[in-house]
Amino acid sequence: MSVRELVVLGTASQVPTRHRNHNGYLLRWDGEGILFDPGEGTQRQMLRAGVAAHDINRICVTHFHGDHSLGLAGVIQRINLDKVPHQVTAHYPRSGQRFFDRLRYATAYRETVEITEAPVAVDGVLADTGAYTLTAHRLSHPVESYGYRLTEPDGRRMLPDRLAAHGIKGPDVGRLQREGRLDGVALEDVSEVRRGQRFAFVMDTRLCDGVHALAEGCDMLVIESTFLDEDVELAEEFGHLTAGQAAGVARDAGVRHLVLTHFSQRYTEPDEFERQARAAGFEGELTVAQDLLRVPVPKRR
Repeated sequence: MSVRELVVLGTASQVPTRHRNHNGYLLRWDGEGILFDPGEGTQRQMLRAGVAAHDINRICVTHFHGDHSLGLAGVIQRINLDKVPHQVTAHYPRSGQRFFDRLRYATAYRETVEITEAPVAVDGVLADTGAYTLTAHRLSHPVESYGYRLTEPDGRRMLPDRLAAHGIKGPDVGRLQREGRLDGVALEDVSEVRRGQRFAFVMDTRLCDGVHALAEGCDMLVIESTFLDEDVELAEEFGHLTAGQAAGVARDAGVRHLVLTHFSQRYTEPDEFERQARAAGFEGELTVAQDLLRVPVPKRR
């Protein structure tokens, strides 16, 4: 059975708290798993969340600050210890290759799994699997940082009443889908576009063109909201977003489900992030992330 959900492994920013681990997010997308920004402690959080090394097909690191990458060493060694039977691909900023190398080989272990390094240097397509296209966009942060977007190709939804009107049924439906035309009837005559789903992951950044490009039309947007709006000057100085800024991006992009995360340890009232996001005019589904939460990707309209 296909599952599309976000498993939240950690939600803290630079400093973890008693209730928030450093970053870590696993996107389950049908039969694949994409691990985003494994911070320190991710391997233990995976255990608590019921996520196995075998669930990981890709690792996407936005940038090489410790709260987004220090967990790489443990995760990569666990992938090898468990002898994951499939290839794992790692995406990360090319400018941080030295950091990736240090983390990948931080200590001695036996390599048993092929981990393909696929660093990011420019905006564009990183992978096209047929089931989805993975792209990256540059963000605005003191170190080079990229956000990631997953886009499912559009498909077609068959319309039973139109099929019946043309007398098409049984195996002929599949034939029409494969060939595009059957006995003078075009596929477009008996179907409609089924819009592919879109997911974006945006971490440490100021407002910039990349944020808006990643968020546009997403079914789910996972985005940092390190600061509350009253601390907007701090957010700008250190290359982050406020709750209101993140929600404004989602509002303007037509996002269906907004997931706020990456919270500064200075705040103890998560409800205030929701209040400020609503005050910014975002009316869609909203989740203020908590560690170990599972958030389903919205069903198609």
